[in-house]
Amino acid sequence: MAPLPLDHLALDRRGFLLGAGAALVMGPSRAAGLAGANAGWLATAGVEGGFAAVGLDGSLTTADRAPSTVRLHGIEASPRGPLAVAVGRRPGLVAIVFDREKGGAVATFDPGAGRVFSGHGRFAADGGLFLTNEIERPQEGAGGMGRGVVAVREVKGSFAITAEWPSGGDGPHDLMQSGPALVIANGGVEPNTPEARDAEITGSGITLLDPTSGDVRGAGVLSRDLASLSLRHLSRDGRGGTVVAAQDLLKDGEARPLLFRIAADGALSSFDAPEAEWRALRGYVGSVAHDPSGRFVACASPRGNRVAVWQADGRYLGAVPLTDGCGLAPGREAGTFVAASGYGEVIMVAAGGEGVGIVARRTGGPRFDNHMVRIG
Repeated sequence: MAPLPLDHLALDRRGFLLGAGAALVMGPSRAAGLAGANAGWLATAGVEGGFAAVGLDGSLTTADRAPSTVRLHGIEASPRGPLAVAVGRRPGLVAIVFDREKGGAVATFDPGAGRVFSGHGRFAADGGLFLTNEIERPQEGAGGMGRGVVAVREVKGSFAITAEWPSGGDGPHDLMQSGPALVIANGGVEPNTPEARDAEITGSGITLLDPTSGDVRGAGVLSRDLASLSLRHLSRDGRGGTVVAAQDLLKDGEARPLLFRIAADGALSSFDAPEAEWRALRGYVGSVAHDPSGRFVACASPRGNRVAVWQADGRYLGAVPLTDGCGLAPGREAGTFVAASGYGEVIMVAAGGEGVGIVARRTGGPRFDNHMVRIG
């Protein structure tokens, strides 16, 4: 099959229903520079000799790599300038500021005293502030995940902290402004950690804060039969709609929903899927994203080796395979997503009323790790 240029991919119904069989397979190509990623995607990755923030251009080619000596987790691009910030996790002692135009790291900053980063931070809409979820280190022998703090940082002030707000729970992970609220996913006890040993209840919940004052505007918790879930990653549709994806403490084979809609008051309601599809995610969603239209939501499960897609109204559409795939972001066209794997594979997923399929694939990239974000 003759290769097609990615920008000519047919993302219509016929195109995506061809599925993986029509996937475009390409090898690695020459790095184009992180500056070349101003209209593509940013991701975190493992590279030879360490870690890096990497850029992908519109053809899903991996551009230049801005190296790091520490493993990076979430990455966020400023909406008003060339900066991007990757936040560390485990141990979460540093965040690195990159310049997308010049390439490379330009600064670092630390969590507040006695705290660690959760792995996620977000720019305010005007790019003037950067908010980080931080976790107080418990006293030795105290157990638990530590209380959460939202640190408000001034970008022009070298990311110095200007305000601190309680996150409303323990072990916060992701945060995101959606509509009028700053949404915090307090994960509680994190699955697959020493603290999770013998635990069956996470204490997880959602807190909605006023993004200017930090005042609590709403909250939500899961029902008792879902108390083993840790709410961890967020996505928004751009119109005030927000979802949160979960990970499960228990490995008992029960089919528990892992994707929830967050109402304006913080209340949670689950998306639908056949039990076999929930089980196929193996209790673990690593990333969640809306497509550019806000009509579809996708979850990447590196343990389930798949990317699953729903309509935004909660109806399950289907899944595509991606071994060890976690990085996930909106594509450029309505109904599309880009996902990346720990084996250096990047796929473009297209969704429609008829189902889900892979419409492009590029191999030979770095070991993509954790998260991805679209630029622009």
